[in-house]
Amino acid sequence: MCEKSFRIAVFNVFLVFPVIDCSGLDQNHGGEYAAFAALIERFVKVLRDCQITPYIVLDGGLDISEKKNETVKKRAMGHIKQANQAAQGGQRKDILPMLVKLVLRQTLRRLDVQVAQCYGETDLEIAALAREWQCPVLSGDSDFYIYDLPVGLLPLSDFQWEAVERRGSNSYIPCKSYYTSSFCIYFKIQRLLLPAFAALAGNDCVKPHRLQAGVSWNQFAPAGGRNTGHMEGLLCWLKNFQKPQEAFKAALGLMGELSANKKAEVMKGLNLGMEEYQLPPSALKKFFTHGIAPPFSTEVAGVPDWFRLPLIQARLPPVILDVLLLQRMRFTVFVDLYAAPSAHLTARPLRQVMYGLLLGEGREVMERDREGLQLRLIPVKTASTASSLQLSLQTLDKADASLRLKVLLEALGVPEAYLAPVPPPLRLPVCVTCFWLQRAQPPADEEVLKALLLGLSSGDAFRGALPPPRQKLDMQVSHSLNQWQSCLKSSLQLNLLLGLPLPEPPLSRLFEGTLVHQLVHRMRYRGEKRPFLKENPCSVRLFEAIQAVVHQIPPQESHRTGEDRQRQPLDDLTSTLQQLFPLEEEEEEEEASSSRWVQENLRLSELPSVKTRFTVKHRKNRSKNPELARKVERRGRDLL
Repeated sequence: MCEKSFRIAVFNVFLVFPVIDCSGLDQNHGGEYAAFAALIERFVKVLRDCQITPYIVLDGGLDISEKKNETVKKRAMGHIKQANQAAQGGQRKDILPMLVKLVLRQTLRRLDVQVAQCYGETDLEIAALAREWQCPVLSGDSDFYIYDLPVGLLPLSDFQWEAVERRGSNSYIPCKSYYTSSFCIYFKIQRLLLPAFAALAGNDCVKPHRLQAGVSWNQFAPAGGRNTGHMEGLLCWLKNFQKPQEAFKAALGLMGELSANKKAEVMKGLNLGMEEYQLPPSALKKFFTHGIAPPFSTEVAGVPDWFRLPLIQARLPPVILDVLLLQRMRFTVFVDLYAAPSAHLTARPLRQVMYGLLLGEGREVMERDREGLQLRLIPVKTASTASSLQLSLQTLDKADASLRLKVLLEALGVPEAYLAPVPPPLRLPVCVTCFWLQRAQPPADEEVLKALLLGLSSGDAFRGALPPPRQKLDMQVSHSLNQWQSCLKSSLQLNLLLGLPLPEPPLSRLFEGTLVHQLVHRMRYRGEKRPFLKENPCSVRLFEAIQAVVHQIPPQESHRTGEDRQRQPLDDLTSTLQQLFPLEEEEEEEEASSSRWVQENLRLSELPSVKTRFTVKHRKNRSKNPELARKVERRGRDLL
């Protein structure tokens, strides 16, 4: 058990999976981010209640050496197949929603948890930190069974944080500890041989099957052993050696007839594989204790020095280093309509502007995306906006805020003046919605747009009021919402690179996939006419403010090429909500709480009232007589 006050280093990638797996959160409708944030908050509270201080280390960019390319591709292909199975059958396949890691970062920052984001891979850094601090590592990564960790490893599979035990005034988490010393005693091998064991078993540096130099270690396993013959046989064989090089030379003799060149190649791979477990001095210790960002290694030469602190603070996305150093972009795999083109295509113009800021004009980035169920590398050219050419990457952090905002809004296609009625925390999501309406293919349905706007303006009031979806997953709706989330993610990355010219929105409150799917279903198929909300002027005014901005952006050209495809204007909030069922009496308290949050966080009392019931005819005629149009709009606001 964890029984005393101490630090604990947490490896984040594997933290996300068990938290979601044990929670029962829906994974197939696009994410339940508020519930996920609440779980992370509860996890951190449990640690603190047990006098444990977590230090969470996040993965950074891709490995510069690209030695893990095969592993990364294989994992991505596996995720694509699993996501397709989830889309077809509705089962849980442990596919993370698109924004979950961004929600994790925001939540940890809000909770004042110590977080560091590495420039590259995390394993060595967290092991080095744990060794110097004499603290355990909480992780599910098998590499930590090999590292020399003086205080050991706490395997996530045995870390029962939801089963806290209390003795008097103290709280304890039932868990198990793993120590390499105990492992070596049990299997009677030298501690120095553990890295050699990992290399011979095969890791990211050593792929025996590719070298055509594999050994059947099963032959050395004891008779009647467990179902781990390969690993156990290798461990039994290693008992006969004192040093790694002795074992490597003997292993070459078991690999059959190899040429001199092949032997040299195998030996080089084995030595590289073993070196992966030699711990350097910790680069994170000074950051956690003094806030000093470590220097870039020679591998990342040329990256602007001002990147160091926001990267290590997780205030810049790690994909920026992938683009700068490797000209690569990796994407999240999610549950989608795999017969359709990738949902990430919709956001490509936003990424192209980011690529242009990072690399300049006339360059290409290879985007690793899916085509159907296959993984492809697709060349994508950099792009610029009318104003982005005025910016230099070396001095981007010092550029005028108004210019940085102009570049962001040019990329999103929304004039700054349109955003005046929108609360600052929602301006970026509203711009994203406008961009998505322009780019989505097929064009977004009216009900999907309404449901998104309702979620943005009244999500807290709706959350928990609707039962979980029982109908089959609507993959057309999912694909449309995936495009919106991809646009949001790309805009968040561009906004971060530009130094937050627009405030970063609270992601856990913006979108809940199950809620939006349910709203679409009720509006589209059930035609319910009773009002969902009782009087809630805050939500009404917020909805109208967002709706007004959306109305001012011209619809897609494809929507204007025939009367049958003409996009009808949105109705006001009252009309929209009349299609939904009413809240029960016991839900009024939750609604009031939501209203208070909206008032306090979005400052709606400062907003002007906005007239939003525009008709298509009115929008067409407004340009013919601008002065008359302004008078009519003023009259409408006065009436409101």
